[in-house]
Amino acid sequence: MRNLLITLLALSVVSSLSAQERTPSPQGAEVYIISPADGAVVKSPFVVRFGLKGMGIAPAGIVFENSGHHHLLIDTDPPADLGQPVPTSDKSLHFGKGQTQTELKLAPGKHTLQLVLGDHLHVPHNPPVVSKKVTIEVKE
Repeated sequence: MRNLLITLLALSVVSSLSAQERTPSPQGAEVYIISPADGAVVKSPFVVRFGLKGMGIAPAGIVFENSGHHHLLIDTDPPADLGQPVPTSDKSLHFGKGQTQTELKLAPGKHTLQLVLGDHLHVPHNPPVVSKKVTIEVKE
């Protein structure tokens, strides 16, 4: 009986955490890739510069209204469940210190880049602030 109560309590906590409201984003907020431009041909390594309108940048873990930090998606789509933190992988880079640019080293070929703004917990805002995909070609 005790194990059943512990299990029910754990499920209740998990359920309440997943039911938390996402951080709101202001109307008109926009995230975009400043450079490289869509269709650009670049040599690796290259710099990716991030842009943001209508919101501010704050490091992960710091709560400021209308702010967040960047996540750069490489050759992938935004997560299907936007109510969960953006996962970390070689295709999903986190910039939780508030960085607004990075240097990338990618293999030759075509690649896509896309930004998703995350709140203090790495969760996309509501509505999500996601850039258009930029397609680039990396030459040797």
